[in-house]
Order: sequence, then structure tokens, then C-alpha cells
Amino acid sequence: MVAASFVLVVEVLENLAYLANSSNLVLYLSKHMHLSPSKSANDVTNFMGTAFLLALLGGFLSDTFFTTYHIYLISALIQFLVHEPRGRPLIEPKRNLKVYLTENHAHPAPFNITKPCRQQPVHQPPPFHAMKLEVGKAVMLFTGLYLVALGVGGIKGSLPTHGAEQFDANNPQGRKQRSTFFNYFVFCLSFGALIAVTFVVWVEDNMGWEWGFSISTIAVFLSVAIFLAGSAVYRNKIPFGSPLTTIGKVLVAAMLNSCMSKNPKNAIANLTTSPSYRTETCKERDHQIPTESLKVLNRAAVNKPAYPALECSVQQVEEVKIVLKIFPIFACTIFLNCCLAQLSTFSVEQAATMNTKLGSLKIPPASLPVFPVVFIMILAPLYDHFIIPFARRVTKTEMGITHLQRIGIGLFLSMVAMAVAALVEIKRKPVATYSGLLDSTNPLPITFLWIALQYLFLGSADLFTLAGLLEFFFTEAPSSMRSLATSLSWTSLAMGYYLSSVIVSIVNNVSENSGHKPWLSGHTINGYHLERFYWLMCVLSALNFMHYLLWAMRYKYRSAGSSK
Repeated sequence: MVAASFVLVVEVLENLAYLANSSNLVLYLSKHMHLSPSKSANDVTNFMGTAFLLALLGGFLSDTFFTTYHIYLISALIQFLVHEPRGRPLIEPKRNLKVYLTENHAHPAPFNITKPCRQQPVHQPPPFHAMKLEVGKAVMLFTGLYLVALGVGGIKGSLPTHGAEQFDANNPQGRKQRSTFFNYFVFCLSFGALIAVTFVVWVEDNMGWEWGFSISTIAVFLSVAIFLAGSAVYRNKIPFGSPLTTIGKVLVAAMLNSCMSKNPKNAIANLTTSPSYRTETCKERDHQIPTESLKVLNRAAVNKPAYPALECSVQQVEEVKIVLKIFPIFACTIFLNCCLAQLSTFSVEQAATMNTKLGSLKIPPASLPVFPVVFIMILAPLYDHFIIPFARRVTKTEMGITHLQRIGIGLFLSMVAMAVAALVEIKRKPVATYSGLLDSTNPLPITFLWIALQYLFLGSADLFTLAGLLEFFFTEAPSSMRSLATSLSWTSLAMGYYLSSVIVSIVNNVSENSGHKPWLSGHTINGYHLERFYWLMCVLSALNFMHYLLWAMRYKYRSAGSSK
């Protein structure tokens, strides 16, 4: 736990640096880059989706060529160089690419978002539809964003696995400590988010975006220093080689041997492992006889394969079976993350139209994620120190609540959250109508605290699902594929964000083609039919939850302690 504690502190700083800018990005694009609300929402979900999708690359490299230790350092260096205010960017020497974007050059003429030079007059903005971002400046903007995504992806793909590898999975105490680590990993991720969506967002709104980027730079620098401080106590897993090669080899061998073998029973004849195959460091039990599940793959382990280069051991076949079995669970969590994408997009824009004052204090709309973040930080210790011990006493099992049960709770809560979001929008929209503020930018006479309800349910869903997924993929995956498998948790987030963009586009096209006004189109969000969109998401979440139950009830755990 001492070694893992360095990882937990690093996660606070890493997530602070990432969310410091992405949480406020939708307002930056809509207000300063003059993109429409739906275009801004799609750009943000695409950016965040790419960052999480690149976690697969980090996980793959950690399992294949480097250790999780080295991948983290390389990724953090990339993120630091993009943020570093005095680095040499792609555009202009001695000026950071993203800081450059906060100055006059990256903004549609004739404005900027910083204080204008004394010699330059401040122009009034032209009508919204007349403002367009030039192609060259758009390329400059998104190049900076996606370089950040590359660094974030590498960190997400290596850091949680690095922390989990510090524990001994061969005894109950080590497994319990590993479970605690994943709970507190989500806690620390939320703590970094709390600082990002409160202090840093306030700085960006009141002092300028260049100050926000500077804070991110300092956070990344400190995270690297703290990570290096724990080098002496880390346990680093040696890479096993490409897991994708093993998966591809088994699939191709099974297909070719099935076509060429006249005796299907020969598929289980090979009861020895290949001498060239390295056994796992955790000394997992070798499978001498293939299991009955996914029997078609057993044909990859014949005595005389169609091609000698495609010789596979029984253990390799069983490992590929494990990977294929966890994919349906992974697929069922994608839609939950599609719901979570609304936290960074439409929910923020909804709050921006409402009264965001608490007494004399004005809350920036981008700080609204503070509600689920605080709730996660309260619930995570309660879950680990009270709920789980109670569940262990009741169920007489090591886990208390299994990984799949935890994920299922999260999926159910996401369905409830979408229903709550629809009801809140039904309450907000008439206020804009009756107040005559449908096309106005003035705040509506309704408190933004109503939006907090959907944030609380989505935050709870995130805690249960993310921690459950991380631990599920780590414990169930073969040792040689753990970094890649754990990265699937972030890939689920990525695909959820992408799916959100796709659904928004489909909803607009279908509603427009049916002869009605597009649900999610207009100059302001008050003209949207968000309540219909949220009800649609609720129905789809319910169908996804039932689909998940089908796979979860059929799944059989393989790791010690996972189902006990």
C-alpha cells in the first residue's frame, strides 16, 4: 500500500490537469470560438473520447514493449510539454500552443478572450451566425487539444494497472487491499476533479485561460516528481510480448485447423504447453485440458496444427477465451458512459441559462460537476469501510459485493439519472417560456441546484461502475494482458462519448426528416427539446441494463476471490 499511495497522489494531480480545461471546454468553444451549443458539445465529447480511447495504446505498450512505469513517464512528459508555458509549440517560439490559443490569433476576428491591447479598440461582436472560426485556426486549436489527449491516454492506460500490480493477489489480504486501492483510485480521481471544477474553473473564468493552463503545467510537473519519488519501492511487471499477437494467433489457428482437420476430437489432444511460452509471474494454474466454453477455439491447440508457426498452447487458448468473455460486459457499459457524457455538455449548458448564485456567491456553470464529485468522495470511503464489511458479514464471502453486481448498480443508477434529467428539463423549460427569455442570454429565475439532482445520480453510477470495471478487468484478465484489459474501462468511456455525438446527430436528422424542428438545434439551448432527448436516453438505458443482466448472470469468474 505504501507503493500504491504514490500512485494515488499522482492520480489527484493528473486528473486535475486534465479536467481543469476539459470541464470548461464546452463554454470556451461556444462563447469564445462561437461554435453552436450542439457543435461545442460534440467537439468536447470527441476530444474526451479520443483521450480515453488512447488509453488502449498506453495499455498495449505497457504489456508489450515497456513497463507501466515507463509508459506513465513518457505520457506525462508529452502532457507537460503541451501545457508548458515557455515550451516551443508548433506555431510560435517561446510560446505555448494552447496559451497561444487564448490570445488574439486563434479567435474569430475581431475579438479575443483576454484583455485587448491598449492600442486596439474593443469591437462589439457581430451576430452569432456571422462568426466563423477559420480553418487554419481550427487546426491550431484541435492540434493542441489532441496532443493533450495523447498524453492523457497513455497515463490512463498505465497508472491504475501500475498501482494494482503492487499487491499480492495470491492471498486474501492482498486482494482486499487491491480492492481498497481501486476504490481510493476513484476517490483520488474525484479529488483532482473537485479542485479542477472549482478553483481552476474560477481562475479561468475570472483571470483568463492562460492561468488555467499554467496550473495544469504545475500539476503535471508535481505528479512526475511524486511518481519518481516512489521508484525505489515499486514492483514492475516485465512485459510478456504483444497480447494482440496471442489473440490473433489463436483465432487464426482455430479457423485454419477447423478447415483442415478431419478429426475434430484432435482439437483437445495437445495437453502440454508450448516451451516457448513464458508462464505468468503470478503462477496461475496451467490449463491442461481445454474448457467446454467457446469450444471452437479448442481447435487451436491440436497436436499437429495446419501450420507449425500457429502452434498454440492450451493455456494460450484459455486466455483468449477469457478476453472474449469479458467483451460483452465491456460493451454493456458503453451506453452508461454515453449518459455520463451529458455531464460535460448539455447539463453545463442548461446550468448556464439558470440562476447560478448561492447567496452572494456566483457559481461558474462548469463547476457543476462538483456535486457528483463531492458525492463520490463521500461515498467511496463509506463503501470501502462500512458497506463492503457489512456485505461480507451478510454474504459470508470475501468480496461482499461482486464486481458484476457493482457494475449493475451503476447501470441502474444511470437509467434513473436520465429520467431525473428529463423531469428537471420539463421544469426548467416552461420557466424560460413564461419569463419571455427563450431567446435571451439573461439567467432564468430558477436555481441551478435542480441540475444537481441528475449530477448526483450520474456521479453515483460512475463510482460503482468505474471502480468495478477497473478491478473486474484487472483480476479477470491474464497477467500478460492486464494493462490492455484494464484500459478497456477507459475505452468504454471513449466509446460512450463518441456514441453521444452519434446519437445527437441521429436524433437531429431523424426529427428533421420527419418534418419537425430538430430536437437539438437552435441558437440557444432554450430552443432545444432536451426533455425528449433525455427520455430517449432513459429508455435506451433500460434496454441496456436488461441486456447486461443477460450476460452478467451467465458469467463465471476465474480469479481467486472474485466470486467468493
